[in-house]
Amino acid sequence: QVHLVESGGGSVQAGASLELSCGTSDVDFYKYTLAWFRQAPGKEREFVGSIAWDGGRTEYTDSVKGRFTVARDNAKKTTYLQMNGLKSGDTGVYYCAADLFGPGRGDPQLYEYWGQGTQVTVSS
Repeated sequence: QVHLVESGGGSVQAGASLELSCGTSDVDFYKYTLAWFRQAPGKEREFVGSIAWDGGRTEYTDSVKGRFTVARDNAKKTTYLQMNGLKSGDTGVYYCAADLFGPGRGDPQLYEYWGQGTQVTVSS
């Protein structure tokens, strides 16, 4: 069982930046592809971005390309989501997820482990 804990959410103005973190104490962190999803009120959970377990290859949904960056620090067992140029449409609860040796795709069903979520609110 992998226990993921997100932090770093908050309320900001449009155009601001936030960095979310997601850490774990699991010793095999380096084996996991990590992803970020978000869910706005009344909407389905949406893939934001991912970083592969084997070399750092990243993928992003089109709406965040060029603004968001997913990174990982295996020594700290932490993944990060740097969000720049935030827009009101980025508002939602952000979740990190982990998939053992996963391909880094956007299907939430691929991910075995999930954090509890952290709220991001962007006001225009």
